[in-house]
Amino acid sequence: MAAPRRAAGEPPLSRCHVVDLPVVNDPRGNLTAIEAGVHVPFDIQRVYYLYDVPGGARRGGHAHRGLHQLIVAMSGSFDVLLDDGFSKKLVHLNRSYKGLLVTPMVWREIDNFSSGSVCMVLASAPYDEADYYRDYHDFLADVVGG
Repeated sequence: MAAPRRAAGEPPLSRCHVVDLPVVNDPRGNLTAIEAGVHVPFDIQRVYYLYDVPGGARRGGHAHRGLHQLIVAMSGSFDVLLDDGFSKKLVHLNRSYKGLLVTPMVWREIDNFSSGSVCMVLASAPYDEADYYRDYHDFLADVVGG
């Protein structure tokens, strides 16, 4: 099988990156705030978090057609594997003041959760099952154009 050819334009994976979130240091405890349009380039329409993930479990395993997300390790650590159908990138998250911006048309798998980790996700839209690619081969077919 020939290698897939990327359509003209910026590859989706190049738009995914770690965002430094502001930290207010205080002897009473530190504070980080996340503001739409300031720290994330989208309006925050949904917030959810993953916790009590069993050892060896994997989350994610999907891509979104139009949804933007910011993934933050609120506690503990985990790995996020990003895949746009042409290249892959592994990002280790372990700080509550670092977020991973994930743009549409990027497959993601989250694993290697440390004990007690909490993964918070800020999303640009409410839940919509029609926005999901849940089958990797369907995702690749649309990315490659086949």
